[in-house]
Amino acid sequence: MAEGRGLATDRAALLALYDLDAGGFRNLDDITGFAAELCSAPIALVSIVEDVRQRFLARVGLDAEETPRDVSFCALAMLGDDIFIVPDATRDPRFAENALVTGPPHIRFYAGAPLMGADGEPLGALCVIDTVPRPDLTSLQRQGLTLLARQVMVELEGRRRDRDMIMRQRLDAAAVAESDRLFRSLADTMPQMVWSTLPDGYHDYYNARWYEYTGVPPGSTDGTGWNGMFHPDDQDRAWARWRNSLATGEPYEIEYRLRHHGGDYRWTLGRALPIRDADGLIIRWIGTCTDIHEQKLMIDEREMIAHELSHRIKNIFSVIAGLIGLSARQHPAIADVADDLRDRILALGRAHDFVRPHSVESAGQIGDGEGRLWGILDQIFAPYRHDGATRILLSGDNPAIDDRSATPLALLFHELATNAAKYGALSVAEGRVALHVALDGDDVRIDWQEQGGPAVVPGGPDGFGSRLMTLSVERQLGGRIARQWQPHGLQLSLWIPSRSMSRSGGTA
Repeated sequence: MAEGRGLATDRAALLALYDLDAGGFRNLDDITGFAAELCSAPIALVSIVEDVRQRFLARVGLDAEETPRDVSFCALAMLGDDIFIVPDATRDPRFAENALVTGPPHIRFYAGAPLMGADGEPLGALCVIDTVPRPDLTSLQRQGLTLLARQVMVELEGRRRDRDMIMRQRLDAAAVAESDRLFRSLADTMPQMVWSTLPDGYHDYYNARWYEYTGVPPGSTDGTGWNGMFHPDDQDRAWARWRNSLATGEPYEIEYRLRHHGGDYRWTLGRALPIRDADGLIIRWIGTCTDIHEQKLMIDEREMIAHELSHRIKNIFSVIAGLIGLSARQHPAIADVADDLRDRILALGRAHDFVRPHSVESAGQIGDGEGRLWGILDQIFAPYRHDGATRILLSGDNPAIDDRSATPLALLFHELATNAAKYGALSVAEGRVALHVALDGDDVRIDWQEQGGPAVVPGGPDGFGSRLMTLSVERQLGGRIARQWQPHGLQLSLWIPSRSMSRSGGTA
């Protein structure tokens, strides 16, 4: 017990050298506030760990001035050489039952940079706290928190007095100057333009990068002056998005054209997140502007090339269909086969046009069905519409499709419709086809039911069309197919994995 009292006495004597009871920690308040903004955390503290308590010399987002040492995260953080991270306190056996985790302020994420005295003695930590789990800080935030912890120690070391007062003052002044230079460099040399606003959206800070990029005088874009920097065609949209974020607290994200100091407008990605206090109230917005002009130009160039390539592919389909027609006229004996082949080629062309329109005009013709099964079916079944009415009735779900599934689906339903028109329900005026789509576990089930056609007689060995349908379903889409020849018409069921229909697997 005597040894324990001796250690407590030694620590009390050590902390007394810093004259902590004298107050006057305005600079620490500024550092703590910046740490919270830098790390997008609602709580930031400068914590000094004593023998039975930890006291907070500066704090943001927390009312308490001290807590018992036995619940202190900083008591562990100060023992290391690097930043101490707790991603989710509820999952950490060291803290899961901690009163500061199970009760206010409901700590989930913690990051603390140790505060080390000049002689290497641990004093406490500069920490940031969040009420939701986070995997880690970014490398820039780690660097900034370490730098800010050094700045805290510059302030605390300035309180120490010894016989070499004049020399220490000179050393402290040099340390403060260097730390201040690094502190400003952290904010002003970030690769992005950084800005912040009050809770009502009033812009009160821009970093040096903003002024360097825009070329405007410092302070000229404070308040609402920022909107004048946008392209006139983007200003109303930017204002509407910003007002919505202020009203709802939702993150702000928008692409707009920002006036560069050279006078031209460059595409920029604007983002902002709200900083909230322990009660969830927004106390500040921190935002960034990132120049994406070159990326936008590259995307537009790739899109132009893709459209040109798509146009040429579409022309190839037309050329092939034309060659088939020419061959059929020269060799009448193959006319029927040529007609079937040409129709299949044209069906492939419609599928290609559907998943990748080769022009603005074709994109407009496809309309709202783009990317969905019903849209491509509407293209394939277009020849079977008369006077605006279709003889193939669709019902059920409308799953998403993509470029991988469009081709086999186009061939499949082209064959079904063609066979129905030649031999089945669509070969007579009163015949109809009911096509129903439904989710069936991990599959999309499609039922094709012909009604009102001539009596169906099962054929012999599968012809080319049947083999083509089987190839499309089983080999290309990884599904399965079942046929039944009912007296009232062919009944066919397909089960296609949702992942084969579309990479996104979406439905409507």
